[in-house]
Amino acid sequence: MNTAIKLVCVLLGALLLQACQETKLTPIGPSATILAYGDSLTYGKGVEEGDAYPSVLEELSGRMVVNAGVSGEVTQDGLARLPEVIADIRPDLMILLEGGNDILRNHNLKKTKQHLAKMIELAQSSGVQVVLIGVPEKKLFSNAASIFPELAEEYQLVFEGELIASLLRSPKYKSDSVHFNELGYRKMAQSIFGLLKDHGAL
Repeated sequence: MNTAIKLVCVLLGALLLQACQETKLTPIGPSATILAYGDSLTYGKGVEEGDAYPSVLEELSGRMVVNAGVSGEVTQDGLARLPEVIADIRPDLMILLEGGNDILRNHNLKKTKQHLAKMIELAQSSGVQVVLIGVPEKKLFSNAASIFPELAEEYQLVFEGELIASLLRSPKYKSDSVHFNELGYRKMAQSIFGLLKDHGAL
């Protein structure tokens, strides 16, 4: 019986992964704007502005990438400022990387998920495509906390659930315990660039 249950779980996981992989983005032209939205990992804490991942992604993609990262931000505050940011920037696509500070501060993840869901809905209702980047739980070898793949499935988003966790496991990419160095942010930008290409945005 246990073997059968494990097999079902593996199959369901494979189907979910396949569904996420099959999600396509609408191509964005050379004049398009990408909004990089989040906390310190978007802001680029630990490096100069030009080495933050949005700056590197702009270099790689040839599209304008606006860095709207705020160090220390939690999702409640991110949700509060997002409407004005979207109205000002009018992006074609948003890369959402938020929730890490909620996890570090032991916030209620149900509320964190609700805040992220409202951000996604706000962007989508404004005609903005959303790419979701997951952050890990405070557990050794953890990939993205479960709320992130759940949101990706619910809203049919292009989703990357292993990038942040994998970089955090490697000291060569880090400037401190939770932030990256120049090499780490470049690796992050390269991975996101590949994700956008693979799913048809670029």
